[in-house]
Amino acid sequence: MKFNEKTDLILERTLDVPRSAVWEAWTTPTSMTHWFCPKPWTAPTVEIDLRPGGKFRTVMRSPEGQEHDNTGCFLHIEKGTRLVWTDMLTEDFHPAASGGFMTAALVLEDAPGGGTKYTAYAFHRTPEDKATHEKMGFKEGWGTVVDQLVAHIKSGKR
Repeated sequence: MKFNEKTDLILERTLDVPRSAVWEAWTTPTSMTHWFCPKPWTAPTVEIDLRPGGKFRTVMRSPEGQEHDNTGCFLHIEKGTRLVWTDMLTEDFHPAASGGFMTAALVLEDAPGGGTKYTAYAFHRTPEDKATHEKMGFKEGWGTVVDQLVAHIKSGKR
């Protein structure tokens, strides 16, 4: 992935869980409902059609009960190693009514000594969109979600 400092955000971690388990957690809707939003937020609805052009939808619920529907589509999939999706398009590459906010990529690699090298990218149209995402808490939110993902995998729940 080519990273542009002006418009893109990145989160890199080494996780002490197997890459295959991270992939499964990211591609199984019932798994994602457990870890996808920073608690106390929840993700009661997750829809995954794991193919280029396939729907990727999450509904995030605030502690007060407000729901935020995020619908997009997958652009690229390399089983076990790479997911690329966007909210700028909906299922089968149709333009999103709202114009969308970002394209994201998840890259998973085997880490030296075991575990998973986890790299998440958020690509934005403009530096202003990047700044908005940073102010929304990108590092903290996406970092918390990774911690919850690892805890979920270690719990053995699927």
